Amino acid sequence: MGRLTGRLDAAAIYAVVVNDTATTDEVDTDIARLWAEFTDPAEPAQRLRVDLTWLTSAYQCIFGQGCPGVYAERPDDGCCTLGAHFSDADDIARVRAVAATLGPDEWQMHDLGQDDAWVATVPGDRPSDPPETTTTTVDGACIFLNRPGFPAGPGCALHQHALAAGLPPHTTKPDVCWQLPLQRSYREVMLADETEYVEITIGEYDRSGWGPGGHDFDWYCTASPLAHSAADALYRTAAAELVELMGAPAYEVLVKLCDQVIADRPAPARTMPNGRAMLPLFVHPATAAATAGLNRDE
Repeated sequence: MGRLTGRLDAAAIYAVVVNDTATTDEVDTDIARLWAEFTDPAEPAQRLRVDLTWLTSAYQCIFGQGCPGVYAERPDDGCCTLGAHFSDADDIARVRAVAATLGPDEWQMHDLGQDDAWVATVPGDRPSDPPETTTTTVDGACIFLNRPGFPAGPGCALHQHALAAGLPPHTTKPDVCWQLPLQRSYREVMLADETEYVEITIGEYDRSGWGPGGHDFDWYCTASPLAHSAADALYRTAAAELVELMGAPAYEVLVKLCDQVIADRPAPARTMPNGRAMLPLFVHPATAAATAGLNRDE
């Protein structure tokens, strides 16, 4: 399989200055994308719809590795400034079980989070929406976020616990946290013959995934070349999360599709027999920008 090599070493490559403040640049992700659909091998009544442009990108989380944070005034928070919104009772129960095992050496806000004080209820995005259950925020960030200077290091206490215990992070964190930067959605589809199936879409968790507030972010990672610096494609680096989202049989199909996309993707400098340059085949624009930056740096 083809691999993207190298890392972005300096944020200055993509820095722009807005009102005398350095920030990282984002690219326009409203582009033509390559999608694939296939029947779920484990459930014939379901079809998977997958964004191959996103899943073959070089995205990786860069928290603690130059992440500017979604809000400029809180660069150390990453995207943990907002409390995590729980998806259902099982989501809450999973985090409750892990939180009960955390000691003050792992969790900076341990004493504040006892007796389910880490759970909060907030209004919905719109007046007509029901209240939502989230993690509590403390001093402007999620209660599970360990801050700079904490002996165990900054970052999500639930994530750090998973790594220390040798567990996949998706088994310890709220759904929305471990699914980022992936987004799963469902819809029911009726065909002309009145047969129905459930369509499961796996795509990019872009700004819109955060609701109306996502457009207020000062920076967001999925559209930034800074976060497209992984040595392998997302469908490989997020294998555990994708298997959890779509099941192992469907993930095997996805790997074959993504492998083929990368194998068929022409190199930027490749030309056709008549001498005309071939355009990249649905490369995510942030990955393309990051790769172009690496090539210039070389």
